[in-house]
Amino acid sequence: MCGIAGWIDLSRPNEWKEADLERMTRTLARRGPDDERLWSDRYVGLGHRRLAILDVRRGVQPMVAGAPEDPHAVLCYSGEVYNFRELRAELASRGHVFRTHGDTEVVLNAYLEWGESFVERLNGMFAFALWDPRVRRLLLVRDRLGVKPLYYARSGDAVLFGSEPKAVLAHPEFTARLDHQGLADLLGLVKTPGVTPLHDLYEVPPGHVLTVDGNGSRLSRYWKLPTAPHEQDIPDTAAHVRELLVDIVRRQLITDVPLCTLLSGGLDSSALTAIATAVLDKAGEGPVRSFSVDFVDSAEHFRASAFRPERDNPYALQVAEHLGTAHRTIELPDEALTQDGNRDAVLGAHDLPLTFGDVDTSLYLLFSAIREQSTVALSGESADEVFGGYNWFHDPDVVATADFPWLSTMQFVPEHMLTTEFREHTRFGEYRADRYRQAIGEVEYLPGEDAEDRRMREFGHLHLTRWLPVLLDRKDRLSMAAGLEVRVPFCDHRLVEYVHNIPWKIKTYDGREKSVLRGAAAGLLPDSVLNRKKSPYPTTADTRYEQDLRRRVGTLVAENRSPALDIVDAGALRDLLSRPDGYFDTQLRRNPLETVLSLAQWYRELWNS
Repeated sequence: MCGIAGWIDLSRPNEWKEADLERMTRTLARRGPDDERLWSDRYVGLGHRRLAILDVRRGVQPMVAGAPEDPHAVLCYSGEVYNFRELRAELASRGHVFRTHGDTEVVLNAYLEWGESFVERLNGMFAFALWDPRVRRLLLVRDRLGVKPLYYARSGDAVLFGSEPKAVLAHPEFTARLDHQGLADLLGLVKTPGVTPLHDLYEVPPGHVLTVDGNGSRLSRYWKLPTAPHEQDIPDTAAHVRELLVDIVRRQLITDVPLCTLLSGGLDSSALTAIATAVLDKAGEGPVRSFSVDFVDSAEHFRASAFRPERDNPYALQVAEHLGTAHRTIELPDEALTQDGNRDAVLGAHDLPLTFGDVDTSLYLLFSAIREQSTVALSGESADEVFGGYNWFHDPDVVATADFPWLSTMQFVPEHMLTTEFREHTRFGEYRADRYRQAIGEVEYLPGEDAEDRRMREFGHLHLTRWLPVLLDRKDRLSMAAGLEVRVPFCDHRLVEYVHNIPWKIKTYDGREKSVLRGAAAGLLPDSVLNRKKSPYPTTADTRYEQDLRRRVGTLVAENRSPALDIVDAGALRDLLSRPDGYFDTQLRRNPLETVLSLAQWYRELWNS
C-alpha cells in the first residue's frame, strides 16, 4: 500500500522546492505510517509514504534502478502486484538481478525489460509514478478497476500528482476552485471517470496511463471490459469461478505482516474466508483471523426492511464457528458515531464532500480497531457488481429504466432538494442523462446477443465503471486513514472479465441473485449463509444518532451562512426535518442530511466559508 506524491516540470529545471514536495508527501502520512522518503532531480520530485507489507526492511521507496548517480528509472509505488513471484522468476531468467524480495523492484524491472507495455502484465491493485530520466518521461499508472486512487493537476507545463487530492492541494502552485459541473457529477452519483469537483484536478481513470514528456501529457487506455462468447455450461462455469477464486485468494494471502478477513456473514466475505481457511490450512499456517462489526445493543434497535432484512453478525459468528477462524466482533458504541473527531476524520479521509454518513464512520472505526491486530485485510467488496447481487438487478421496472440503476434506491441528494440555481447552472438532470448515454455508448455487444443479455451486459458495465469506483474509493480512503491495507479479491481482472461475459440466464440459473457465486461456494459454508439473501453493510438504528443529525442540520439551516445552502435547498431541508421522530432510521433517508453537512465542512476547510 502507501501514498505517493510529486511533480514533473520539464520547462523549469531546478526551480521546484523540496520543502513543497515534503509538504505534499506529509499529507499522506496516514496512508504510510512506517516511513517517508523523497527523491528528486532537475525535472521531477517523488515523495513516498510507506505502509510496509512485503520485504519490510529493504523495500524502501522511491526505488532506483541503476546507479544512484545515473539511474535508469525511479519508481514511486502504491499497491500490490499479486503475480510478482512469477514475473520475478521470468525477469531473473532474462538476466535481471534483484536486491529485495517484494513486488516494487519487480515492477521497476518489468518496465526496464518490456517498456511501456509492462503494465499489461501486472495483476493487482496499484497506482504509481515511474520516471525514466534517460528519455525524460514520467508515467502515472492506475490499475484496471481503479482500486488504488491517483489524482493529477496541470499547472502550466508542470503536472502535480498524489494518491489523494490533499497532496495536490498542499502545493502552493495549485489553487482550489470549485467546479460546479464536477460537483454535480459527484452529488448525482454518476462518477464519470476522471472527473472531480475541483477545477483542473483530475483522476487518472482506471485502466489508464498518463504519460508526461517533451511532447506534453496524454492519457492512454491499456484495459477495458472485454466482450467474448461464453461457451461453458452451468456446472463448468461455477467450477471455473471457484478455481479462479482459489488462485486469487492464494495470491492475495502473501504478506510479511499480519493478515485477516472482513467477515460480514454474507455470501461474498464468507466465501473468501472459507477459501482463505482452506489455503492456509493446507499450508499449515492457519487459523484465519476474521473480524465483523456490530453496534452495541443492535438487537434491541434493529428494524428489518426490504433494503436490510436482517442483522449480519449472527451469520458472521456462524461462519467463524464453522470454519474455525480466530474471530472477533468489533462492537461500536453509537455515541462514537456522533463524535466530532470521528466525523472529521472521515471527511479528512475522503477529501471530497462524499459520505454515506454513519456507514462511513463505522467503517473507519472498524478499520482502526482491526489495525491494532492486523495490517492487511481481505474484503468481499465488488462481488455484487461482478455477479449481479443488488436488488435492482432483479427489478424489471429498474431494468427497463434508462438511468443509473442504483439511483432507484441510493441517492446522496434527490434532484428536487437541490437549489434551482445549482440545477439550472449545471443542467443537473440533462447532465446525468448525458452521462448515462455516454456510459451506455461504451458497451460492446456480442453479435446476435438477445435483448435480455444486451441489457444485462449494460447493467454490468454501468456498475463496474460508474458505481464500483464510488465504493472502492470509499473503502480505500477509510482503510488507509487507519493505516490498513484492504485487498479486494473480487476485483481481480481475470474474474471480472470472465464473469462479465457469462449470460444472464446462467448468472441467475436458480432464479436468485449471485447464483454462480453461490454455486462456486457450495460445500464451503453453512446452508443458512450459502442461501442467505443479500443484506447491506449494517447501519445504526439508534434514535440518538437521528437526534444528533437533526441538531447539526437544524443549526446549519438556522445560521444560513454556509455556501452548502447554495447547493442544497434550505427550504427542502426544513421540510425534511419536519418529518416525525424516527423517520431517519435508515442510511437511505439520512443521506441528504449527511451530504449537506459534508458539503458545509468541505467548504469550511477548503475556503474558510
